Amino acid sequence: MAAGLLWILDAANNTAMEPYRAFIADKLPDSQRPLGFLTQSFFTGLGITLANLSLGFFKNIITGETKTNDGQSGIPYWVFGSFFVGAFCSITSVIWSITKTPEIPPTDEELAELRSRKSGILEPLKEIFSAIKDMPKIMWQLALVYLFQWYAMFCYWQFVSLSIAKSVFNTTPEGNKEMYEQAVVWAGKVNGFYNIVTFASAFGLVWLARKFSAKYVHITCLFLAGMALLIFPHITNKNLLFAPMVGFGIAWASMMGVPYIMVVGNIPKERYGVYMGIINMMIVVPMILQTLSFGFIYKNFLGDNPAAAISFAGVLLLLAALATMRIKKDRITDNTVIPAGSAH
Repeated sequence: MAAGLLWILDAANNTAMEPYRAFIADKLPDSQRPLGFLTQSFFTGLGITLANLSLGFFKNIITGETKTNDGQSGIPYWVFGSFFVGAFCSITSVIWSITKTPEIPPTDEELAELRSRKSGILEPLKEIFSAIKDMPKIMWQLALVYLFQWYAMFCYWQFVSLSIAKSVFNTTPEGNKEMYEQAVVWAGKVNGFYNIVTFASAFGLVWLARKFSAKYVHITCLFLAGMALLIFPHITNKNLLFAPMVGFGIAWASMMGVPYIMVVGNIPKERYGVYMGIINMMIVVPMILQTLSFGFIYKNFLGDNPAAAISFAGVLLLLAALATMRIKKDRITDNTVIPAGSAH
């Protein structure tokens, strides 16, 4: 039941992500889209920072834990507090969005076109498959980038606490419980730090994307992230763990915004919604593949070693950087996003 509810929550959050991005593309003029997408990265980073830092805060102010039927220790009450606050923030943010952010009403021509379409349960699926069939080449190229990128990110999120427990605290979940809880809290601090870097660097990436192209910005950021994860599991001083997270945080800001800058100029306006949804599928599918396949890889090739899992993620991010090189460079001007080689 608990796993099923978490799956529903994750599916709902992923479903909500792309309408927000389609909303940015729909409401902003071409020249403001880079700023719009990376502003979203800024607030994403800020929200995740507060969430991660709250772990240590709740642990310090909420004491006690549940007991099992045989009197053994159960779940700490600060974990309950974290879930309750998360639920409140999730519901409040949705209500705020739908009440405070007006949509652009469709024109009479757009309404006529919408009403002329066939209706039915299968029509949305037909539209998705039609959009995939007609998908611009750049989105197929982005799909390969996302395969490596999001598979790697899921590996990092799953194993960062275990890696810190092993490299810094020299323990495991089955070992010293108090030390492992410290590792979990420290992982929250590390994640909070890289998200601080994310919202601090997001607007700087707008300037870099305009000056050097979104493609080269994303390549550089993925390279920084890959090197960060290759270094991370070899650090034994907990305070030094923050150093590689600078590059990782900059890359996270890029992941949340720059790919959309690369592709939005190649997407027909009337299909922003469906193509943003397909981009979300490019995020979710690698995570599903990771969930189904990484257990086997972890056990048979990585020796059940969380440090090796983090390094494996680093290699995948470097492969994502190489895959990004295949994407056509775009020049962002004050007025629009112009594919290289096109007439101004």
